[in-house]
Amino acid sequence: MTARVAYRRIYEEATPQDGKRVLVDRLWPRGMSKERAELDEWLRDVAPSADLRRWYHHDPQRYDEFRRRYYAELEDSDHETALRRLRDLAAHDKVTLLTATKDVDHSEAAALAQWLDRA
Repeated sequence: MTARVAYRRIYEEATPQDGKRVLVDRLWPRGMSKERAELDEWLRDVAPSADLRRWYHHDPQRYDEFRRRYYAELEDSDHETALRRLRDLAAHDKVTLLTATKDVDHSEAAALAQWLDRA
C-alpha cells in the first residue's frame, strides 16, 4: 500500500498528486483555515492518544518506541472505524496523510503510513 499512501505537512500547498487528503492529527492545525487545508477527510480517531503524544513530545530519539506504542494503540478497537475508512480510501485512490508536525518523518502520519503498509 506504500505507493498509495504518502504523508506530508498540511501547511504545504495541495497538489493533484495528493489524491485524497486526510488530516490525521487529533487537534486542528494552528493558523490553517478549512478552505486552505483542502481536506477530503479529518480522521482524528486514528491519532495517538493524548498521553502518548505528551510522552513522545516529538523527540526523534523516542520515535521507535513511540511507533511501537502507537501501533499497539491502533490495534485497539477504538480505532477500528477510522482505520477501516482509511483503508477503504487507499484501496480506491492515492491517500496523503497530513499532519501539522514540523518533523514529518518522525510524526504519527509517517508511522501510520508505515503501519498501513504492513497491514
